[in-house]
Amino acid sequence: MTDAHTTGTHGTGPFIAAIDQGTTSSRCIVFDKDGRIVSVDQKEHEQIFPKPGWVEHDATEIWENVQEVVAGAIVKAGITSADVKAIGITNQRETTLLWDRNTGEPVHNALVWQDTRTDALCKELGRNVGQDRFRRETGLPLASYFAGPKVRWLLDNVEGLRERAERGDILFGTMDSWVIWNLTGGTDGGVHVTDVTNASRTLLMNLHTMAWDEKILSSIGIPAAVLPEIRSSAEVYGNAKGGVLDGVPVASALGDQQAALFGQTCFAEGEAKSTYGTGTFMLMNTGHTPVNSYNGLLTTVGYRIGDKPPVYALEGSIAVTGSLVQWMRDQMGLIKSAAEIETLASSVEDNGGAYFVPAFSGLFAPYWRPDARGVIAGLTRYVTKAHIARAVLEATAWQTREISDAMTKDSGVELTALKVDGGMTSNNLLMQTLSDFLDAPVVRPMVAETTCLGAAYAAGLAVGFWPDTDALRANWRRAAEWTPRMDADTRAREYKSWLKAVERTMGWIEDEES
Repeated sequence: MTDAHTTGTHGTGPFIAAIDQGTTSSRCIVFDKDGRIVSVDQKEHEQIFPKPGWVEHDATEIWENVQEVVAGAIVKAGITSADVKAIGITNQRETTLLWDRNTGEPVHNALVWQDTRTDALCKELGRNVGQDRFRRETGLPLASYFAGPKVRWLLDNVEGLRERAERGDILFGTMDSWVIWNLTGGTDGGVHVTDVTNASRTLLMNLHTMAWDEKILSSIGIPAAVLPEIRSSAEVYGNAKGGVLDGVPVASALGDQQAALFGQTCFAEGEAKSTYGTGTFMLMNTGHTPVNSYNGLLTTVGYRIGDKPPVYALEGSIAVTGSLVQWMRDQMGLIKSAAEIETLASSVEDNGGAYFVPAFSGLFAPYWRPDARGVIAGLTRYVTKAHIARAVLEATAWQTREISDAMTKDSGVELTALKVDGGMTSNNLLMQTLSDFLDAPVVRPMVAETTCLGAAYAAGLAVGFWPDTDALRANWRRAAEWTPRMDADTRAREYKSWLKAVERTMGWIEDEES
């Protein structure tokens, strides 16, 4: 994390701050009017694994870390709260917390989005209520990934909690709600809100009305008394109370992937971004109408600015991308550092006929096949570790192509260019391969921290720091662009081979094992 930024090259402000409460760490970034980074502070928190498949966070530790990184970023920038016009929030989505409104104490650790303890509950709800009902109203499949079933699990498994919840003593929130409630005073008048993007990931919000769905609440068994008020992504929710930002308006909230869409200024229908980290998340702006997916994607809210109509998105997620490079390094020992994979893969012209489908925990979009497992196909004695390295990078690019194709089928909109961010975008060979496989330009922005930037942009719009989205577009600067070099016949032939390799992964885990 770079701490080399100073305010010297950024004038005297004013500034916008953004908090990114992520899965592994919390950080705060201060931005200037040009959308450039002035200072950063970051702190990791503990990952708690009580049982296989269970993942938790200590929400008290997270709130302490948030206060620390906010103070750190302000000190590093050499500024005071008077220089900060607003603060925005972005967060790991779906991670679920219940806390006592009177004491401010969490009643249990937060259940993280990766946590699978609600699998059996989701199957039961699927039988009793039906998958189609959830997808029709919320845009989401009934899955342990989302917050609603996690709330129900806590109500069922923490002694006396349901009674306290029905009395109105318990508050539910995803991490945006927890941070905003504490920032705005906590037990001393803290504001209990969430934004439309985070609410759209709970399985509890009706995508069409932008309100909690009473029938679904009743089906899952969640009392409405615990729910935060749903607000837009860019408005003043309240002012910070205490701490280094005392009095500063808290003016935006966006789930992390939606914040990246906003930070990449994907404000027009058909514009898309893809974030390449451990896994990959691709979102496409579909305009003011929710587009139902018949091709394995999620329908979600992209953002909502104040009282303007909401903007919707299609989302495709890939479970294993950056983590496949880590696997090559840590489990296989084929490379010594993640950066080395580009050098190794560049030493050969192609994949030597080998295809690597990393279905380590099943296939995510567009297949959603938990019975799939990883496969390397097309091996001959000709294949070297360099060919395997190339196949590893190609796996990320082909999986992106599959999601892009699904988005085109669902929306009828062809991808014209893909804006990219995240750690893997430093791999130039991967970026060129992406452009080749998508047959579209791939563009990397100057500011890589698009998640925090999106939260800052939304907060800035809410307080008039930036006048409109055109001003944000004017800030967006290209660092690099890749254009397709592959001929159409080669692309079609190799895609066919990839799809054949994907087929080989399916049905590996028998029903009784899964």
